[in-house]
Amino acid sequence: MSNDNPTADDVLERGNPTGNAIEQNLKSRATWLRLAFMLVSAVLLCVTTLVGSLVVVMGFVWLLFTGEVNRQLQQVGQSIAAYVYEIIRYLTFNTDQKPFPMGGDWPAGDSDSQ
Repeated sequence: MSNDNPTADDVLERGNPTGNAIEQNLKSRATWLRLAFMLVSAVLLCVTTLVGSLVVVMGFVWLLFTGEVNRQLQQVGQSIAAYVYEIIRYLTFNTDQKPFPMGGDWPAGDSDSQ
């Protein structure tokens, strides 16, 4: 009776390619460096969210007292939103380009992209 399914002993004898790949990933400097950059990016995301919240409050207070939208705060908000987008893309493995200050430049706050 022939058994096409390998036994545990067969796998051990031939080596487990999946196990080797995992071992290589665990020993890879690039993998651990990516984790370090991701941790820094996550901290930057928290700080940026706090700063963005302050910009929102300041923008509302400005509107409340002047009746107008502050263009400078609007541009800062646009820039913060673009930066948060870059961080999220990096953290979710949608890009390998590191966000500012570890890689690219700070995103522009152009309101032309609206």
